[in-house]
Amino acid sequence: MKSAGTLPEEPEMTETQSVGKALTADPLRGSADKESARGSEGRTLNVFSHGMLVLWAVMVVMPLLWAVMTSFKDDKAIFTSPWSLPTSLSFDNWSRAWSQAHMSEYFFNTLLVVGGSLFGTMLLGSMVAYVLARFDFPGNRFFYFLFIGGMSFPIILALVPLFYVMSNTGLLNTRHGLILAYIAYSLPFTTFFLTSFFRSLPTSVAEAALIDGASHTRTFFQVMLPMAKPGLISVGIFNFLGQWNQYMLPTVLNTDPDQRVLTQGLVELAASQGYKGDWSGLFAGLVMAMLPVLAAYIIFQRQVVAGLTAGALK
Repeated sequence: MKSAGTLPEEPEMTETQSVGKALTADPLRGSADKESARGSEGRTLNVFSHGMLVLWAVMVVMPLLWAVMTSFKDDKAIFTSPWSLPTSLSFDNWSRAWSQAHMSEYFFNTLLVVGGSLFGTMLLGSMVAYVLARFDFPGNRFFYFLFIGGMSFPIILALVPLFYVMSNTGLLNTRHGLILAYIAYSLPFTTFFLTSFFRSLPTSVAEAALIDGASHTRTFFQVMLPMAKPGLISVGIFNFLGQWNQYMLPTVLNTDPDQRVLTQGLVELAASQGYKGDWSGLFAGLVMAMLPVLAAYIIFQRQVVAGLTAGALK
């Protein structure tokens, strides 16, 4: 029996209750523990993401470096020590591929075709995208989704009818015919990409130009087109890559040996290795075809990233 002056004993607290009481009594300690846990998770995720990036970079860069390194070796060194550095730089491989393998002619034809098709694709694609993005008219959404549908249409299904159309119109085995085919091939993606980009641009600048008396044509070329420069560079790089590496269209529509492009020339050079065994010349030609693409992306890499993120940032 307890006396009247004796205080009742407090019940014993469990471990969970004691921790909760400690956190309640010291909120700064609880927040510090949470921040420490988040920081540990962030460091783990950062190490993992950087490790994956390094692995991906090695997987991409190593084949390129190996191809460049092999292009300076002779055929014997390629087979006896394929992973070693070349003992001496053999530039004869490059000169032989450039002259004897006719890589100079293929390079010139590719520059003409890709240059003309890239200019036509960017000009027509930007004009169509601007109209679809800035003007409301009956059928606007229909034409927009028509271009999107063109992106999903496999080009292989159009090769046979395209061959007969080009043959009947006299465009088969011609550079301008191949340029038109490249433009038609690249126009859906260009229109889709630039339509979204033009929609993200402010309309107040175009309205101010129209109020000052500028026509729609002048507003487009002198006001809106310079503002869309990041998007134009981004889609231009993608079109350049696709048209430079295009093989299916020139194989079907460009059978004249004098009009062949680089991809056709590389395939012909690779097929001839079964008879001549000029592997060093083949790797030199491969690096020749690869250098313009790498140079274009290295020069414009910042503009490509800016163009891809501009719509999201706005």
